[in-house]
Amino acid sequence: MVKERPKCKTGIEGLDNILNGGIPRGNTVLLSGACGSGKTTLGMEYLVNGAKMGEISVLISVTEPSSKVVANLRGFEFFDEALIKNEKLYLLDMISLYARLGIEKKDYRIEDIDPLINIMEDIVKKLKVKRLVIDSVTAICHQLETKVRIREFVFNLGKTLSDAGCTSLLVSEVNPTGAWGLMPGVTYSAYGVEEAIADGIILLGAIERKGYMLRTLHVVKMRGTMHSLAKHILDLTPQGVVLIPLLKWGAESG
Repeated sequence: MVKERPKCKTGIEGLDNILNGGIPRGNTVLLSGACGSGKTTLGMEYLVNGAKMGEISVLISVTEPSSKVVANLRGFEFFDEALIKNEKLYLLDMISLYARLGIEKKDYRIEDIDPLINIMEDIVKKLKVKRLVIDSVTAICHQLETKVRIREFVFNLGKTLSDAGCTSLLVSEVNPTGAWGLMPGVTYSAYGVEEAIADGIILLGAIERKGYMLRTLHVVKMRGTMHSLAKHILDLTPQGVVLIPLLKWGAESG
């Protein structure tokens, strides 16, 4: 039996049911998948829904400028740009983070990792952030030399965010041969150590049915709550993410 903890309701159709009410508060969750699997959309809908509930929500975009993120979000009905103006939703990129650090550069080096964690902690505490998405943590880990440094970084980041009362999604890029189910073997992270540190893993992948590739979502683990282990079809619609039990598509699970 798992002792249930207070939940952070994602507001995403089907996902809260899978998680028995939502993500346990304070969890750091790895949101893993290959390119095009829906990671960024799911993460942004999680943040926008939180902002609509009155929770300060922050995206830290590592690979794209915040202006491009906003432009892409305008195509979804769930997005409300007024949330940004009303300071409920913050979209930050690496340029804005380095501005807070008082430095001017487009790339960072290994020695910048600890200050980077410190500035994230400062943002979370000063803004009283309840939801955070880092897109992607893989891009940060790519700058580190060893798996030991990556493990330390993910551990310290997760502890810092959890201690601050923040429920976080760390977007993780993975090899499509595993995540998309095209070959045997599934990977949950780029470097093979992140998943051991994270409190939860939400894996986005795909299966082939009658010549069509169908996106899927599978909650691999989630500390602090009972959850469904069933694989669901993930559909990206103008309204946002919609999840449907796989068997309703007339396809056997696999």
